[in-house]
Amino acid sequence: MPLRTIQITLPSEVLDKLSTTYQDSTDLIKEAAVLELYREGRISSGKAAEILGMDRFEFIKYAGMKGIPFIRITPEELEEEVTTLGKQ
Repeated sequence: MPLRTIQITLPSEVLDKLSTTYQDSTDLIKEAAVLELYREGRISSGKAAEILGMDRFEFIKYAGMKGIPFIRITPEELEEEVTTLGKQ
């Protein structure tokens, strides 16, 4: 996949917090962008894993630890599924 570079400007206090918490803040920002795209459903778990250099299962587990569920279903959809299964 072709790579592109972007330049972003952040307040110094944000960069200071990133640099004291993480070794490479660019990797953290990349990870945050990929996780958000996945959370929004704009990229697949496979693509997200590929970008972050993980296998798919590892990414799904990691995203779950970050509060991003693999299975996205509303309570209404779950109720409908249960009702449908109960009729079988």
